[in-house]
Amino acid sequence: MSEPFSVRITVRGYETDVQGHVNQSVYINYAEHARWSLLQAAGISQAGLVAKGVGPVALETTIRYRHELLAGDEVDVSCVFAWGGGKTFRIQQTIRRTDGTVSAELTAVGGLLDLKERRMVANPQDYFKELATDPSLFGL
Repeated sequence: MSEPFSVRITVRGYETDVQGHVNQSVYINYAEHARWSLLQAAGISQAGLVAKGVGPVALETTIRYRHELLAGDEVDVSCVFAWGGGKTFRIQQTIRRTDGTVSAELTAVGGLLDLKERRMVANPQDYFKELATDPSLFGL
């Protein structure tokens, strides 16, 4: 695995639920934002993916909630890609308050979809290597 890429997010009031803490679905949004930020930092755009004929897909996401987040909290959302082989890869993410408290841990399984054939491509890491200006951000 590569060193974690991280992006900082401030919790907005409208992202909280009736208990005053971040709504469960917002954790997915934070994770997705970090993943797209990583792609952008590595030099991969949505237009570049489409031009190559592929698009990222989420196949599974598991969230372990550790500590609540409240409006105004600042968090760092990390993102590490782990490559195995075959058509999928794993993404490990941690949402951590700036004081070091872990709020949530996410594990996702993803892949790249061939937009024409509507099937997963083999060896998605090869596409990331080819498209990225900095593939080291993916541990490649």
